Amino acid sequence: MSRSSHTQRAQHLNAAFDLLAQGSSLSEAAERMALRFGLSRRQAYRYLQEAQEIQHPVSVPSPVIPVTIKISVDVAEQLRAYARTSGLTIGEIVARSVTLFLGPPGESRG
Repeated sequence: MSRSSHTQRAQHLNAAFDLLAQGSSLSEAAERMALRFGLSRRQAYRYLQEAQEIQHPVSVPSPVIPVTIKISVDVAEQLRAYARTSGLTIGEIVARSVTLFLGPPGESRG
């Protein structure tokens, strides 16, 4: 069985949270989670246990895809150094930078 993506994990956790908020028992919620998402009952119980510890649903991240780019050695070195000092991943830095450059979705850059 493959691991869940971050998006799937958040969706499963939120479903568990919703079932508990609706008053479902743990066994009933685990059965519903297992059927709905094709999880084992054990994994469903893990999501339910985690959901009991949160105060509100978690945000569901957008799915990510790998993108290959070519940049100069100097820029790559700066990017790696910034990633080390900031605690961010290179992907997070590039995504934030591109988002700032492009502006809000639907905004024309003509």
